[in-house]
Amino acid sequence: MVPSPGQINRFYEALWTYYAQYGRNDLPWRRAEADGHFDPYKILVSELMLQQTQVSRVIPKFQAFIQTFPSVEALASADLGTVLRLWQGLGYNRRAKYLWQAARMVSEQGHFPEVLVDLMRLPGVGKNTAGAIVAYAYNQPSVFVETNVRTVIIHHFFATTEQIPDRVVISCIAAVLDRQRPRQFYWAVMDYGAHIKTTHGNLSRRSSQYSKQTAFVGSNRQIRGSVIRLLADCPRSAIDLAAGIADDRLDAILAELLAEGLIRQKNGLYRL
Repeated sequence: MVPSPGQINRFYEALWTYYAQYGRNDLPWRRAEADGHFDPYKILVSELMLQQTQVSRVIPKFQAFIQTFPSVEALASADLGTVLRLWQGLGYNRRAKYLWQAARMVSEQGHFPEVLVDLMRLPGVGKNTAGAIVAYAYNQPSVFVETNVRTVIIHHFFATTEQIPDRVVISCIAAVLDRQRPRQFYWAVMDYGAHIKTTHGNLSRRSSQYSKQTAFVGSNRQIRGSVIRLLADCPRSAIDLAAGIADDRLDAILAELLAEGLIRQKNGLYRL
């Protein structure tokens, strides 16, 4: 489906009107550097932190992270355990490892990738994250989909449609994307999408890509997070961990975390 000129004009009116009044331009990852450019490293940090995590939770973690690791080189030279400790509270600790690995790759290359295909070679960076970096860091008109983008498109162009595939959403984004100011366009879409969620509910449920997130309490994710949290304080034995995490899945999850490189084992103790 390609929106008509009238539909696009109505969409723009709603989008830019909302953004002019309520745009969240004070978000720390939306601040340009002193020379006016946007640091792709900071954009990468924000994009990985924002995956499945609320903005309000990300803001203080982002600020602390950038203060500790102000550059991609600073992050690349850190040890993973330090990164994981700072990541505590965000969950999905694989993201921290991906970010650390990406920083090391960029540092080795000597420059930050600027095109989609090169960005997608970085650990943890898929097509949509790469598209976001291209738009936000380099102000290039990339086309990508994430929850708020999907919400806005469904709300404006598929009000009565169910099971909407992302290929249709993508074609719609390509048609309405403001190619003269893509960075601001996506900022506006993110803010407008967050607003639509609060006023109209989670419209992404009408996407064919939608899958309900499993409950956190009692999940493997909760146990994984508990292990990382305990080891962030100090190395511990399997007995110590079992005393704090009474769950039959603990041994399997420790083996899983070891295989992923998120934790280490030395002299009978697990550690970050």
